[in-house]
Amino acid sequence: MFCKDTVYTLSLQYDIMVKRKDDYMAQTLINIRVDEGLKKDLENVCQELGMNMTTAFTIFAKKVTRERRIPFDVSIDPFYSEDNMAHLARGMAQMEAGGGVVRELIEVDDE
Repeated sequence: MFCKDTVYTLSLQYDIMVKRKDDYMAQTLINIRVDEGLKKDLENVCQELGMNMTTAFTIFAKKVTRERRIPFDVSIDPFYSEDNMAHLARGMAQMEAGGGVVRELIEVDDE
């Protein structure tokens, strides 16, 4: 079970398979800290893709070094903005104070 006061360490070892005069380059150990749930989810996705986490991180590292950029957009979800979180907190307080109306979603089939 994940505990917020515990630091989990994920240790990866990867091979860089570039030949130099019939020798392979040395292996390097990388330590990455992630929470336990994320690690398990990543292991499951990698397994579904037919690889392990070492292979996934090696693919990521090669792509970053080749393209000289993070290979995907890194952005902040506006849902978690400070303004929206304050709006949600106000709405929840209003609901808890009995000032809200509960409605059911009615799905209508378009013909």
